[in-house]
Amino acid sequence: MMQPGDRVTVCRSVVVFTHPEHRGKAFDMEGQEGEVVQLLNDWKGRPISPTLPVLVAFGRFRAHFREDELSAA
Repeated sequence: MMQPGDRVTVCRSVVVFTHPEHRGKAFDMEGQEGEVVQLLNDWKGRPISPTLPVLVAFGRFRAHFREDELSAA
């Protein structure tokens, strides 16, 4: 189980269109290394089951992932 502060690497092909250096263009995040910021599992004290529960920061850019798309760095 990942914890906030863990270093992770994107181990699968995940295409984003919001990367600040490639805005509006497809950018594959595979191989990028970042830090887990938050695990989304509750909202106002109530349990939730989000589709993309792991928030990862890559410098100033942040993106949501599933746990199976990440591996420990």
